[in-house]
Amino acid sequence: MLFRQLFDAESSTYTYLVASRPGGEALIIDSVLEHTDQYLRLLEELNLKLVKVVDTHTHADHITAMGALRDRTNCVTVMGEESGADVVSMRVREGDTIDIEGLCIDVIYTPGHTSDSYTFKLSDRIFTGDTLFIRGTGRTDFQNGNSEAQYDSIFNKLLCLPDETLVFPGHDYKGETISSIGEERRYNPRLQVSSAAEYAEIMDNLNLANPKMMDVAVPANQKIGAAQGDALNASWALGIDEVKNRCSGGNCVLIDLREETEREQHGVIPGSVHAPYGELDGYVGEGGLLREMAEKADRRLIYYCAYGERSVMAVQISEGMGLKGVYHLVGGIDAWKRAYEEVISPAKGTAI
Repeated sequence: MLFRQLFDAESSTYTYLVASRPGGEALIIDSVLEHTDQYLRLLEELNLKLVKVVDTHTHADHITAMGALRDRTNCVTVMGEESGADVVSMRVREGDTIDIEGLCIDVIYTPGHTSDSYTFKLSDRIFTGDTLFIRGTGRTDFQNGNSEAQYDSIFNKLLCLPDETLVFPGHDYKGETISSIGEERRYNPRLQVSSAAEYAEIMDNLNLANPKMMDVAVPANQKIGAAQGDALNASWALGIDEVKNRCSGGNCVLIDLREETEREQHGVIPGSVHAPYGELDGYVGEGGLLREMAEKADRRLIYYCAYGERSVMAVQISEGMGLKGVYHLVGGIDAWKRAYEEVISPAKGTAI
């Protein structure tokens, strides 16, 4: 496995890059906007393809590079389903996994620092964001933070992991880089408590100043979605009614770009074809299924995903590879379901 721990001195933020092998797919956790070029250089040097970029929560001390990395690599953006970000490609919840080639990352919901805080577990290590630090824990006094919720997250989830589990935090202010669950259980001063009330007493009386970038970072990190266009200013962007009208004529086909786990959880639009976004080049390239549909069967392709971000990029990728007459559903299946349109189980083909 390839693993890199990168550091932003201004905000004391750790960013993590992981991949199963040189030349394979990569994932980045908790990126910082000012380091976008550094990440891209490292990806190029290691011959890696960035396929997903993940944030553990909505950051208040720096601006995420999620949007910039998406725009420059067409990667998928990922956050927890509680996130207030306007659009991310994929939202995850407790028990889900984030998969890339050769690696499977478990998703653990760990609210407390913020209401959208998550921890991600990869094999022998966890990426704790601002939930658990080395000899400390993340503050709980803004963004719907809650001390007792953080106690539950740490004591009833993270400290239940094996002692040898490695801890990689989202920040460190003392020069530490790595710890373990066993170390933190024994030596973290904030964890030497006997109850949630005792922990809350500590956390609720820290009296810390707000992060200096908070007023800038939080709004910026909630406005990271790709521009989806609409039927008025982008001919390739379709609303629900226009999708239904076009499909009723029989010359259009809906293309579902989501991963299989998303399809199983949230259902599919009836009659749609599955072409995972991560494999789109193969579907659109010479001899690919979607190219055959578009060119030989004279079908118009209408992409959709969870919220409309992957489908925007799919249109751009397809047009860049020479396909004409490709569109996307604004707002994705989320908008479709909010309009009470029918979705079915991908396995059973029945309404859900």
